[in-house]
Amino acid sequence: MIRVTARISLNEDELHEDFLRASGPGGQNVNKVETAVQLRFDVARSPSLPEPVRARLLAMGGHRLTQDGVLVITAQRFRQRERNRTDALARLVALIVEAAKPPPPPRRATKPTLGSKQRRLEGKAKRGDVKRGRGRPASD
Repeated sequence: MIRVTARISLNEDELHEDFLRASGPGGQNVNKVETAVQLRFDVARSPSLPEPVRARLLAMGGHRLTQDGVLVITAQRFRQRERNRTDALARLVALIVEAAKPPPPPRRATKPTLGSKQRRLEGKAKRGDVKRGRGRPASD
């Protein structure tokens, strides 16, 4: 079991890892060793996720989410397979933790205070006076 939060833990059977050749540095092993990790997690059918967390995770998934609701995380930052595996898992856990946070409270519209309205109008009047004074001088 992979512990995500106090209430959410994932079964390791729900994760599917594929290994592929990473782009970037790798020395002589770059064309021989499959060090990049592609971690797949089926968000839509996971029994471990509560429904509100699942909905937020599906909304947050973006381009990492397939049409079937499978979250795909590719990790190829490191040269070692194990470090890429832990990196992909850490990124998945971070995404789920972010989705598990409660949504922010809705914004309540407020009215501007009377003083702020008056200050705004005084500033506009002062600016208008400055602009009015820029015209041609009156000829006598």
